[in-house]
Amino acid sequence: MIIACPACSTRYVVPDSAVGAQGRTVRCAKCRHSWFQDGPEQPAAVEQAPPLAVAPPPAVETAAGPVPAPAPMPAFERPAAAAMPPPSPVDEPDTSPFDHAPLFRARRNPARMWTLAASLFALVAIGTIAATSWFGLPDWVPVARPTFGAQQPDLLLEFPGDQQDRRTLPSGVEFFGASGTITNTGRETRSIPPILIVLRDGQERIVYTWEVAPPQATLAPGETVAINEAVTDVPRSARVAEFGWKPD
Repeated sequence: MIIACPACSTRYVVPDSAVGAQGRTVRCAKCRHSWFQDGPEQPAAVEQAPPLAVAPPPAVETAAGPVPAPAPMPAFERPAAAAMPPPSPVDEPDTSPFDHAPLFRARRNPARMWTLAASLFALVAIGTIAATSWFGLPDWVPVARPTFGAQQPDLLLEFPGDQQDRRTLPSGVEFFGASGTITNTGRETRSIPPILIVLRDGQERIVYTWEVAPPQATLAPGETVAINEAVTDVPRSARVAEFGWKPD
């Protein structure tokens, strides 16, 4: 049978068995259009008449005797029809137009991403500020730090320059003696923090530091305590001595 695509009119020669008597859904190999193709029409049954009997010809009498009748000629047989070439393939539809497909892809929101990044940065900054306020800066941070601690209320620290003893001992060892006083000028008893002595060279670089523990923990109002400490093996490059409270 011959079928034609309703969309592009492409014609195909297919055997009747490929479609079947009940018909089937086919698809055009050219334009991919699908349609339902009805099966071939069934021919009406034709009653065949029984074959006619052919009487043999009568025998011929001759002087030599009867001559047999000739054998009947065989029936003419029509040659078999040549095999038709295979039809073009007609594929079944492998996809349905009603299959589910996503309507659209999710799209990133730049404003939301920037808002989230700003929030994270703010949290990190607040945490860093709180940690610095509570614990202070770590030692590896390259920032300028004060050499001495803050002034203590009502505590007067005095180390006159003419009372400081710097000399070289006969053994060649460098000696430095520090002398001074701490006075409580207030009306309340004050705790005495440690004292820090710093030696600098001619270029004002720190070459030696020395922590001195006070001789007593507290100082009553109007009371004065003397400080007399000495160290050896100080650097020869030391030129200036500075005195203050040890930083926290």
